[in-house]
Amino acid sequence: MKLAPNTATVSVVVPSYNHAPFITRCLSSIIKQSHRPLELIVIDDGSDDGSLLYIEQALNDCPFDCELLARPHRGLAQILNEGMKRSRGKYFAYLGSDDLWLQGFLESRVKLLQLQASAVLAYGHTFVINENDQILECSSEWAPYRGGCVREMLLHQTVPLSPSVLYRREVLERHGWNQASGLEDYDLYLRLSSEGDFAFDAEPLCAWRSHGNNTSRDLDFMLTECLSAQQRAVDVLDITADELKRARSDLKWRYASDFTKAGQKLKALRLICHSLGGAPSYRSVGKMIMALTLPMPVLRWRRRLIEKRATKYYGSIEI
Repeated sequence: MKLAPNTATVSVVVPSYNHAPFITRCLSSIIKQSHRPLELIVIDDGSDDGSLLYIEQALNDCPFDCELLARPHRGLAQILNEGMKRSRGKYFAYLGSDDLWLQGFLESRVKLLQLQASAVLAYGHTFVINENDQILECSSEWAPYRGGCVREMLLHQTVPLSPSVLYRREVLERHGWNQASGLEDYDLYLRLSSEGDFAFDAEPLCAWRSHGNNTSRDLDFMLTECLSAQQRAVDVLDITADELKRARSDLKWRYASDFTKAGQKLKALRLICHSLGGAPSYRSVGKMIMALTLPMPVLRWRRRLIEKRATKYYGSIEI
């Protein structure tokens, strides 16, 4: 399907917070999109690392409407809600100031939403990159994403990564980001899944950056917030007690694996004891036991080897 000119408008918001080494690349990946956004709004959330200077320089080369707003630190959810209210596009996307879009991202996502009127958002697979734009992995290796009704997928914590998502504004406005939630995207996805389908494109057209300051490295926080989001979604999604129990057991099993990889094996054991029902197979139980018995230097070596192979296979992101 060929896009008709000017029939679809996209507002893009970049919430910026202390990502001076990455913000120029982030903004460049938006400015160079084949489908030009209607507007770009950058909201700096109290950065103290010189980010504002880099943002101002990058926006000097922006060929469409753009603005920079600087705020005291408020948190991501509040910044996103402000950006949504200030924007006017038919579609809405946000890109973290350390993340990237590949060429054709907006064009592909707009086509998906034009073709699937029942979809509340469009998303796809995502590359994971390091500080040097080298690809460490792709979500296609571990995330069984799909389109259509995604309630079960989300309940079992298979979640779109934020750089991959384009929202249909009329639906997003009815919900917005929950400022009381520590995982504002997961909370929002659960609520939006009650409104309609998720449109899916398997091609990876964006990159999420992994570095030392990612919130996702705080596993205790992540697990607690995921469980809270699921509990809040019970009424919205009409989830039975048994469905919620299965979802929570599956979630704890997944995090047991993450705690093991992080070297927090006692926490992993506690979760395993309360979530054996969440194990997808006997083989997965065996793999978990093996991981628990391996010394941490071996686990780290395996992780480095996997990342080295991925970088050799995928290469680096080019904007």
